[in-house]
Amino acid sequence: MCWNTSSAFTPVGLSLGSPASHRIVRTLGDAAYLLLNDWPFDDGEEYVAAVKACVDAISGKITPQQFQQALLRAADEAGIAALTVVQQGAGERWPDLPSSAQG
Repeated sequence: MCWNTSSAFTPVGLSLGSPASHRIVRTLGDAAYLLLNDWPFDDGEEYVAAVKACVDAISGKITPQQFQQALLRAADEAGIAALTVVQQGAGERWPDLPSSAQG
């Protein structure tokens, strides 16, 4: 079981409603905790599919990326705003903005 796999799991930021309810899901363990303890609804089809997908990803039956897609569908079903967190690699630079865009 790989509860805290993070290298193959692109982090997802979720807004569960109030400003105090923002979460970043970095690992399968984070996702399992969120789905079972903090998810606002527990009766949607996509929610149930996400819980099953989380178990399947933890047990290695599906990839973390496949689970992430199920999580995003469940978030959409529940009206939860979701953002994929992009991590900049070591030594990478963001491209410079054109001078016209810098104000």
